[in-house]
Amino acid sequence: MENRKMRLQSSFELLVTLAFGLAILMPLVIIAFIQLASANTSLTSIESQQASSKLASIATLVGSEGPPAMQLVLLQVPPNVRFIYVGNVNNTVGHEIIFVLNSPTGLSYVTSYTPVNVSGSLGGVASTGTYLINVTAYSSCPSNTNVPCVYMTPRV
Repeated sequence: MENRKMRLQSSFELLVTLAFGLAILMPLVIIAFIQLASANTSLTSIESQQASSKLASIATLVGSEGPPAMQLVLLQVPPNVRFIYVGNVNNTVGHEIIFVLNSPTGLSYVTSYTPVNVSGSLGGVASTGTYLINVTAYSSCPSNTNVPCVYMTPRV
């Protein structure tokens, strides 16, 4: 009987030790996962800024050359991109390239400014991957024929 009590006591002590270890380790694991999610969000934001800046600089270059200038751009779209707007959030003529990102706190916007009028439709490009984008200067913008613009569309 005494031997059985000793085994039971050592099993209980081991169980208590493991419980304390898990109690200390669990918050560390949770903090690590939170930091990892934050790092992923930051990385997506940086990659989106680089992609939108690339499109804005190419649009500025093509716009400064004037019609019928055209350039084909290889665009890497990072994960968690929900929408890409060209011009403004209504996809009409404007001066911005806007990436809308999913983040843990909701939607986040990454914007690049270009001095030339830009417009286009990059709605089908919002999923992660690499895309070819036609960037073309027009004297009469397809979305608003009253102004010249640089128009962006995915190459099919």
